[in-house]
Amino acid sequence: MKFTLINTDGMARRGLINTPRGDIRTPAFMPVGTAATVKAMYPQQVRDLGADIVLGNTYHLMLRPGAEEVAALGGLQEFMQWDGPILTDSGGFQVMSLSKLAKMSEDGVNFQSHLDGQKYMLTPERSIEIQTLLGANIRMVLDECTPFPATEKQAEKSMHLSMRWAARSKQAFADYDKGEGDALFGIVQGSTYEHLRHESAAALQEIGFDGYAVGGLAVGEGQEMMLNVLDYTTPVLPQDRPRYLMGVGTPDDLVEAVARGIDMFDCVMPTRAGRHGTAYTWRGKVNIRNARHAADKRPLDANSECPASHQYSRAYLHHLHRCGEYLGAMLLTWHNLAFYQELMAAMRLAIEENRFEAFRADFKAQQAQGDIDPI
Repeated sequence: MKFTLINTDGMARRGLINTPRGDIRTPAFMPVGTAATVKAMYPQQVRDLGADIVLGNTYHLMLRPGAEEVAALGGLQEFMQWDGPILTDSGGFQVMSLSKLAKMSEDGVNFQSHLDGQKYMLTPERSIEIQTLLGANIRMVLDECTPFPATEKQAEKSMHLSMRWAARSKQAFADYDKGEGDALFGIVQGSTYEHLRHESAAALQEIGFDGYAVGGLAVGEGQEMMLNVLDYTTPVLPQDRPRYLMGVGTPDDLVEAVARGIDMFDCVMPTRAGRHGTAYTWRGKVNIRNARHAADKRPLDANSECPASHQYSRAYLHHLHRCGEYLGAMLLTWHNLAFYQELMAAMRLAIEENRFEAFRADFKAQQAQGDIDPI
């Protein structure tokens, strides 16, 4: 994997990641394909919207259908018919949030599956092995996602464990990697404590990774604190490596994080919101289930190239969601992913043209204005 920094505008960065499976234009948003599918979307639809990479989930795929099973079927790309790069997370966050009776130790995490209660042990080595079997082009170290709030002592202990696991993950990557140009990212932890974040970033750089993620955010701390952590974390990360903010976020989160030097994002928000009747637009959120849309002939976005955005009336989308029709979830998911990719493309262009701050101000003004046009 190779990262090329094309231009900077303030802290905002325009780059390109070359992988064996194709290029990733940054800033990039990665649609989440938890169980080898971006919910309610065909893979080609996701690609046509402009997504260069998708995310798969180690925890869910190790439980069902199983990493060895996916490997026998040709890896994730062939299994899900996605022809681009895939990033897999380590599974650690889901182990702690979804599984039953998870028990942390120096070795790893013992847990019971939330599906059937079967017992598993996830170690740094096993996580990397699973991600290798899945065929991920970018793999993540196993870490402990420090809960929020955490005392300084708790955050320090958790971060140090994650750094030891990061070193073991790096060794496992060397043992399992096939030498085909795939990458391993480290994850900065330390909760909301600046000196711990700096210590974590330094420890990871001493180990050496192809990219660096900022983890442990979007866990309840709020946007202001999240951005404050980024303010003092991204400046101590290498300039010549991609920076990935995990599990974030709203459109405003993306713009503000790009302004602070982040290159990559993933989040279930656009797909989950679409399934529940919320659309993201240039002028803020639209709750399509609201009665005010029942007779609204306007599309969600007449200027979008996405058919879901410009072909269907809000009244029709309102009807589908009120009736619980599958098509409603499919269309709003399609629209939301289109909007997220349009937003990333607009930010890339603004950075290239050295007008990111003007774009940022205009975006915030539009969002504040809201979706208030008369029907």
